[in-house]
Amino acid sequence: MIRFENDYAEGAHKRILQRIMETNEEQTPGYGMDEYCEKARNYIRKACDVENADIHFLVGGTQTNTTIISSILRPHQGAVAAITGHIAVHETGAIEATGHKVLTLPSDDGKIQAAQVKELFDTHWNDGAHEHTVQPGLVYISHPTENGTTYSKSELEELSKVCKECDLPLVLDGARLGYGLASKDSDLSLADIARLCDVFYIGGTKIGALFGEAVVIINDNLKKDFRYLIKQKGGMLAKGRLLGIQFETLFEDGLYYEVSTHAVEMAMMIREAFVEKGFSLRYDSKTNQQFPILPNDVLVKLSENYSFTFWEKVNLTHSVVRFCTSWATKEEHVEKLIKDIKELES
Repeated sequence: MIRFENDYAEGAHKRILQRIMETNEEQTPGYGMDEYCEKARNYIRKACDVENADIHFLVGGTQTNTTIISSILRPHQGAVAAITGHIAVHETGAIEATGHKVLTLPSDDGKIQAAQVKELFDTHWNDGAHEHTVQPGLVYISHPTENGTTYSKSELEELSKVCKECDLPLVLDGARLGYGLASKDSDLSLADIARLCDVFYIGGTKIGALFGEAVVIINDNLKKDFRYLIKQKGGMLAKGRLLGIQFETLFEDGLYYEVSTHAVEMAMMIREAFVEKGFSLRYDSKTNQQFPILPNDVLVKLSENYSFTFWEKVNLTHSVVRFCTSWATKEEHVEKLIKDIKELES
């Protein structure tokens, strides 16, 4: 069985494993206060072109989103997100469990626009009984989105501008950030994201690391006591150097971008094969996630040799599924899938 259902099926890049082995018996301070974490922070600051960014390493995405969002919001505030956003659909109410409502906006492609945020903000404050409703307290987006789509620089600039006008911190979930940056449709750089967002994180779990996310706090007003909150939320890893070593390896010479580009190239080969065969795509994703609309009998046939994720039913005879590549996807596996797609009955 060749697996395309997610981008965390494999362990970690061999260079990371080698570095962990080489440093295994070294003694270092704990809780992210070691030299490897500091080197990783400096590499990331350089990549973001922000010398005074605060950078913290956590283990996983849900833990990271929960820690960031709950650190920003006051008790009566909620997080604005697309109705398809990860915190709204795939985190088991983690944000709500901290006492904060997710305020969802309609979205078909996974993105939210500046005008939507402004309308929600104005609607709240123009309501004579606004004290009786949850106050919008931040805006949450992801790049790429849950549907594999990406924000353009102009879209993010407009969103950032509105967020500043409304005094709403802009938080970007970067669990798959490398794949978003590697997309040929994206004109955003890491420095652009650092310039336009108040807080974001760089995902490692899905992009070559064993585990780990790097939180980058740009807004000075959000930096205070963040380590206290990491500890309170159970996110402070005693053997913090394991996170630092991984991000140091990913960023010291561009490995993060290299493996992200590989995944996207593999996904584009799969996309092209489905399109050439005449199948439509649910979302116009140019990242590592592809969402073909396939007849149910085709799904049965492909599932004999490949695993992929059911996404949604279109009608009685067709469904949307997700094929997901990763930093470690083998080209020969993609070529085999393409061959089998070509041999499907029309």
